[in-house]
Amino acid sequence: MKHKKSKMTGILYAAVGLIASAVVANTVFAHCDTMNGPIIPEAKAALEKGDLTPVLKWVKKENEGEIKNAFAKAVTVRTKGPEAQDVAEQYFLETLIRLHRLGEGAPFTGIKDAPVEPIVAMADNALAAGSADQMLHDINRHMGHAVREKFNKALAAEKNKDQSVAAGRAFVEAYVIYMHFVEAIHSAIVSDPSNHSAH
Repeated sequence: MKHKKSKMTGILYAAVGLIASAVVANTVFAHCDTMNGPIIPEAKAALEKGDLTPVLKWVKKENEGEIKNAFAKAVTVRTKGPEAQDVAEQYFLETLIRLHRLGEGAPFTGIKDAPVEPIVAMADNALAAGSADQMLHDINRHMGHAVREKFNKALAAEKNKDQSVAAGRAFVEAYVIYMHFVEAIHSAIVSDPSNHSAH
């Protein structure tokens, strides 16, 4: 139990840091273009069942024709043997992710085999559970701890900032880290949710 708590704490600290650094860099974590993201499993199931309908939600209406055409081709080619099945699946998945990214105003850079970031997995899990309460509780607690930690370092360094140039530089470094972190959190809170080009 203690190991599980420690692992969760590590994930949450990483998540808070990643949120802040992503906002500072003006990016959001991409996960829709990963093998473990929400789209690929649905797309593979659609191919198996021969029913595209559950996947159409991932593309804009204006791109429906192209994805329907790609799906029809993939379903036909899949019947030609195992190698053809793999090629057809890859073609359909790449077309689907490319069109999804196009709908977000983002470039298609291929399908990634990278793991989903912990904060993204946590958000998906909260959605699957039907409640954001635990996620918000954990994020708020760990974000509060991270802010306090940076605040306390800046406060301690401020007391000695005029003692020497080295002490002054130590304060400036702590101050910049603290301010950038708080600004990143604020930017995340007030950011435009429609700007999700990195999903």
